[in-house]
Amino acid sequence: MTEPAGKEVRNSTKTKRILHILLRVLVAVVIAILLFIAIVYTVNKISSHIEQNRMEQYGQHVSVNRKRMNVFIQGQGEETVVILPGYGTAAPALDFKPLISELIPYYKVIVIEPFGYGLSDQTQKERSTANIVSEIHEVLQHLHVDRYILMGHSISGIYSLDYVNQYPNEVKAFIGLDSSVPSLSEQKIDSSEIEPIKWFRNLGFARLQLKLGADPYDGLPYDEQTKERLNILRYKNMYNTTQLNEAVSMYSNFKAAEQLTFPSNLPVLFFVQADHPVTDRWIPEHEKQIEKSVHGEMVLLEAGHYLYRSHPKEISEKIRDFTGKIK
Repeated sequence: MTEPAGKEVRNSTKTKRILHILLRVLVAVVIAILLFIAIVYTVNKISSHIEQNRMEQYGQHVSVNRKRMNVFIQGQGEETVVILPGYGTAAPALDFKPLISELIPYYKVIVIEPFGYGLSDQTQKERSTANIVSEIHEVLQHLHVDRYILMGHSISGIYSLDYVNQYPNEVKAFIGLDSSVPSLSEQKIDSSEIEPIKWFRNLGFARLQLKLGADPYDGLPYDEQTKERLNILRYKNMYNTTQLNEAVSMYSNFKAAEQLTFPSNLPVLFFVQADHPVTDRWIPEHEKQIEKSVHGEMVLLEAGHYLYRSHPKEISEKIRDFTGKIK
């Protein structure tokens, strides 16, 4: 009768040994994860501090709502082109450099870096179209610029729709660089959904994500110094709170724009990617936006969404031709 009892003792001892090993493995895994997080966090903090000291200033600051908005101005042309960036563009003044270089022999070019972009401050103010448009206009008023061609990439197409209707006597023409259209709305994002992204950013994983990702400027006409500055600002601005708040407001901004159209007498020129990777409605919806325009044109390019990076010369030449006809 003692043998079964001894067997039970041996089985119990074996079970405890296995559980002890599993517990030690679990503790080791947890420690390894915490150590990895600590390394990522520390590297990000140190790198951010070093990069902050290396960052070269560019442009000039304009005070808007007691905060600084960065503006980059080049060129001496009679016509002024005001450029607005797409969502999440880390440093618009640097990102548009290939196109700016092509435009400045003929135009005065102003690149506005909205709050949360480039070297501009962040803001807690709601990222509604109304606020963004008001801030952009205040910058131009401060610069005494009251007649200009407005150019917008991606989401700035939505903001520009509101802008050209509010300030029709100031905007001479609109140029869309694969600009967003209200009928193809972004997915709704709740404010609670951005909290994990803030943790992801604050712990330094945004930097790791960028390092592991492909270089968006590889093979494009950017010099090494510009690429280095762009990377520094990508690390600085990715998933910042202002841009995340803009993402939360994006759905309602699209919905509000559904009621807007470009004024029929406003010249509109669209540069559109010929083969959109997600929707086959991209070209038709842009065609609808200019069907009632007295002077509306669309140019299809075999390019990606950031077509101004890869096709600056073609875009510049067409803009010169287009603006020459509307003087």
